[in-house]
Amino acid sequence: MYKSGFVTVVGRPNVGKSTLLNQIIGEKISIISDKPQTTRNKILMVYTEEDFQVVFLDTPGIQMPKNILGEYMLKISKSTLEEVDAVAFMVDESMEIGKLDKYIIEELKEISTPIILLINKTDKLKEEEILFLINKYNDLHLFKEIIPISAMNNDNVDKFIKILKDILPKGPQYFPEDMITDQPEKFIIAETIREKALMNLEEEVPHGIAVGIEGIKERSNKDIVDVFATIYCERETHKGIVIGKNGKMLKTIGESARKDIEKLLGSKVNLQIWVKVEKNWRERDSKVKYFGYK
Repeated sequence: MYKSGFVTVVGRPNVGKSTLLNQIIGEKISIISDKPQTTRNKILMVYTEEDFQVVFLDTPGIQMPKNILGEYMLKISKSTLEEVDAVAFMVDESMEIGKLDKYIIEELKEISTPIILLINKTDKLKEEEILFLINKYNDLHLFKEIIPISAMNNDNVDKFIKILKDILPKGPQYFPEDMITDQPEKFIIAETIREKALMNLEEEVPHGIAVGIEGIKERSNKDIVDVFATIYCERETHKGIVIGKNGKMLKTIGESARKDIEKLLGSKVNLQIWVKVEKNWRERDSKVKYFGYK
């Protein structure tokens, strides 16, 4: 009997949702950083076995919106809860249930979808602390299963997959077995550049960054792909920070992004990045849509 289904992974920012899904898929699809708003879109990722397929939805971290982009991200995260066969709610190693986690729990109380709680980053905890958290969340009587995991170390991730296999319904293979995401190369390249910017830039700058891919061209006479990209930021001062003194910061972002893009494309890459200002684009509906958040 073939089993399949859709599973959304929700949680507040930075709990490790994208790290978990990249581990499961075995490829880096969702970008990772320690800054909020890293994942902005709903990203579909496919895990396939011989008799089982699960389609994961990696969603933006749930947080209170401060602008149109934030409203879009919250809508995306909440809209998936009733559309799927199971919900994986991820929390971290915090001993107290925080304000945002409580907000998400209240949202989850409104749905009939089976919910699996993933307590991530348990490699940082002692055994008695893990048991304390399991009991604390168990008292909520909300979760079908509670699984302590370490997404970074791949601990108990196989147990999560096994439980999904048990609870998902009989169904078809929705996607070809060699497909791992619905995102085009152009999207993954743009996200890769944004990830490197998030990793290298100061705290206040990354929230206002978007990346546009102007062109991808394969050279006919050489094994080289030319990639033309633009980093958009909201202020002139941010543009200076992104470029850096004598272009040093932009070079750092470009060099680290190029290495990942070469792995993705299986070819040498000539990456050209420009930096432009698009003032307050997160507050403008047309620009939020232009950058692909729609």
